Amino acid sequence: MRLIVMGQQAFGKAVLDALLERGDNVVAVYCAPDKEGRPLDPMKEAALEKGLPLYQPANFKAPEVLAQMRALNADLCLMAYVTIFVPEEAREIPTHGSICFHPSLLPLHRGPSSINWPIIGGATKTGLTLFYPNDGLDEGDILLQKEVEIGPDDTLGTVYFKKIFDLGVAAMLEAVDLFREGRAQRIAQDHSKASYESWCRKKDAEIDWSKPVDQVYNLIRGTNPQPGAWTRHEGKTLQIFDARKIDGATAGASGEVIEVTGDSIKVAAPGGAIQVQRVRPEGEGKIAAGAFAAAVGLKQGARLG
Repeated sequence: MRLIVMGQQAFGKAVLDALLERGDNVVAVYCAPDKEGRPLDPMKEAALEKGLPLYQPANFKAPEVLAQMRALNADLCLMAYVTIFVPEEAREIPTHGSICFHPSLLPLHRGPSSINWPIIGGATKTGLTLFYPNDGLDEGDILLQKEVEIGPDDTLGTVYFKKIFDLGVAAMLEAVDLFREGRAQRIAQDHSKASYESWCRKKDAEIDWSKPVDQVYNLIRGTNPQPGAWTRHEGKTLQIFDARKIDGATAGASGEVIEVTGDSIKVAAPGGAIQVQRVRPEGEGKIAAGAFAAAVGLKQGARLG
């Protein structure tokens, strides 16, 4: 099969590498336009290294872009991680159209931060979907899905990089095989069960220490490493990354530092406490929470937030 691979960053590169490693016929690579002052996208670097035809259109509606895609005579387009809108006229050029990767179990968690939100909400499972994109947001028919567990201490980083990433690459290869063998299916999404969340941004990641400890912990792990949960100390932003939840009654008001050790600080929240292990003070890099406490004189009894 003649394949177009469209995407960017580490996931796009991983899909491209896996296809080439097993001998699939990649006829072109599409990735986002270069950004001034930014390093080359890893997917672009891989395409150049392999000598593959590389295209970086800013607008897929342009007649010359559509004509160039038609000239490739592709059988399938794999959209591995795409942030630029690709209209139907371009998506349907390959014989079998286009398949898009999305890191949630659609129709749940449509939108751009689809791994953050289930963790923040306390979900115990999520997954990935390969679907036929339409002009709606993650609304197209489903080709296949893979489920993963969200463990009680999983973070955004561990769910994506340790559970979804490699499974997503393998799913892309499986999709190619399904089309090659004539077994590709289309399953309509149940739109009555759909949920949508926009970007998980800094404003969404502020810790409210008066919330139950489970909710505080879910917010910390669901925003680790991006955008990073945060609180305030003496008027400055303090981001919190690695942490551990401690259940059970603790002596201390919400947001009160109830213990400081050489490595960590323990902060009270209703129903327990958060043992904070790694932080990023405003304008600085990440450091151990205990080292931060020593540097700023943070003592037991201080309040965060």
